[in-house]
Amino acid sequence: MITSPDIHNSCHNRKDCKRFNTCPMTLVHKLISGKWKILILWYLCGGALRFSDLKRKLPHVTQKMLTNQLRSLEEDGLIYRKVYPVFPPKVEYGLTDIGNSILPMLKEMYSFGINYSKNL
Repeated sequence: MITSPDIHNSCHNRKDCKRFNTCPMTLVHKLISGKWKILILWYLCGGALRFSDLKRKLPHVTQKMLTNQLRSLEEDGLIYRKVYPVFPPKVEYGLTDIGNSILPMLKEMYSFGINYSKNL
């Protein structure tokens, strides 16, 4: 992650940005960048889902990539992973409180997509 104070000098929002060790936009980019992270978060906004449900909603993602993206989101505290003590194992993924706080941003992105497609 970029923590150099020099990075703030080139930011158009440098006055506010300098208060932080890392540019907030750089931090958000790190948290949600990845080919499938935004869609995973979007689908989890509707409630907890099992791995197979997410895989079904994202048919072009490989199992390995989905696993990696879920692990990354979990490590960053945006989602939780709940394992039920049953056989066969049942695992659910859902949004944490901080993950739920991203919902307004995702809704804005959704609205932008609607507006953009109307203007094509």
